[in-house]
Amino acid sequence: MLIPSPLLQSIIVPVIMAMILGIVGRKFARIAGLLACLALVYSTILLMSVGLEIWSTLKPIHEEYVWSYLKALKFGLLADGLSLPIALVMNLICTACAFYSIPYIRHRIEMLYGSRKDGLYSLYFALYLLFATGLIGVALSTNLIAMYLFVELTLIPSYFMIDLYGYHDRHRIAMMYFIWNHLGAGLFLIGIVLAYIGTGSFEITALATLKNELAFWTCFFVLIGWLIKMAVFGFHVWLPYAHGEHPTSIAAIIATIVGLGNYVIVRLLIEQLFEVFRIFSVPLMLWSLITMIYGALLTIAQDDVKRLYACSTISQTAYSLLGISSCTILGVVGGLFYFISHIIGKCILFSVAGIMVYQTGIRDMRQLGGLAKNMPLTATLAVLGSMILSAIPPLSGFQAEWIMFAGIFRQGFHGSLTGLMIPLIGIFATFLTLVYTFWPVKRIFFGPVPESLRNVKRAPLTMTIPLLLLAIVSLILGVYPDIIMRFLNSAIS
Repeated sequence: MLIPSPLLQSIIVPVIMAMILGIVGRKFARIAGLLACLALVYSTILLMSVGLEIWSTLKPIHEEYVWSYLKALKFGLLADGLSLPIALVMNLICTACAFYSIPYIRHRIEMLYGSRKDGLYSLYFALYLLFATGLIGVALSTNLIAMYLFVELTLIPSYFMIDLYGYHDRHRIAMMYFIWNHLGAGLFLIGIVLAYIGTGSFEITALATLKNELAFWTCFFVLIGWLIKMAVFGFHVWLPYAHGEHPTSIAAIIATIVGLGNYVIVRLLIEQLFEVFRIFSVPLMLWSLITMIYGALLTIAQDDVKRLYACSTISQTAYSLLGISSCTILGVVGGLFYFISHIIGKCILFSVAGIMVYQTGIRDMRQLGGLAKNMPLTATLAVLGSMILSAIPPLSGFQAEWIMFAGIFRQGFHGSLTGLMIPLIGIFATFLTLVYTFWPVKRIFFGPVPESLRNVKRAPLTMTIPLLLLAIVSLILGVYPDIIMRFLNSAIS
């Protein structure tokens, strides 16, 4: 490639900008948000150039750097058909939310601290950049220790952002979020240590050489660690609180962290320990169904718009896990495609919820209504986000969902009656998605307008235009899914 070390640059540039904003951020307070956006735009361009290279050659791009000569520990980055689309879409979402954050977080700081706090404004964007870097690092890492460190890099900045900029009872909820996610990361680390004992290497590809009980327990601890972070039923307690009370400008990224476990399971367990992972296939599919239905019912019961979209993440993330757990090519590819589609749709919907709070100060949907006339673009975005999550064509959710269910049905036809009933129940759960995505749209944007909201103004374009661009990305993926499928098929097949 003409650009030197594009993968390393995509990680290093945001880190350097975060350090600048953290150290001398007060001097750049007026443009701190813009500087963060420029760093993420640059890293997105780098990843897009890598994507074009892989698209034309279908050959992965690998960068390797010596981390420590002790045990020949190396720091590797890999962009292939699996990691590149995940990293690129996550970075697009981080970039969109960075622009969205510019007016939002200024308003939030004024609401919390009552005056202009330039240091807190710059600190937010420094933490935000570290957050985004952690996500990209998890996707591109070829080394288990590096992956673990990037996982922790997503956790620590998000803890401080909830604690400093969150909503109700933010200090307690930030600690709850940190403990649950650190527990998941700790179990993941146990799996990494077991893998090193069995292979003598921290390289992801070395997992394939694990045998017998050690392979089983490595798979078990990695899986349980990430299921905690994915908030599946039984481990979901922390998510409605943490996801509902953090600053809405990072809501989409929290949802991305929750769903990122789907990628890690495919990268580590499907690709490297497939025969062992198949032991967990049916239990995981049943667990996913329970999570999908429970999460949907929990979502329908909410009146708080932020809490509603927080609870829906529980259900939506389980869709991808259901597809991946089928252990079929279409199921795995569709599950990953659905993860990509979900985080785009959830970014739009959660950001719409943030716009409601920003413009009206109200989170209770019972106090809202009829705002489509005052905020037509925001209402349109809410409809588009709901269409993505509800898998309505021509947006990406439809393509992802039918590919995923085709794979799940294929697994069922080759198995027992249980294997056939699983996708049927899963399809039933999709109708619940229609309810909990479009019912809030009706309550917020249609019907009579409360007297106190008749003069509500439109949201700033810096908050709506990035979301509209994400909706266009979803439309492109829905009309021409081969953009994603070409990458994922080349990796999973």
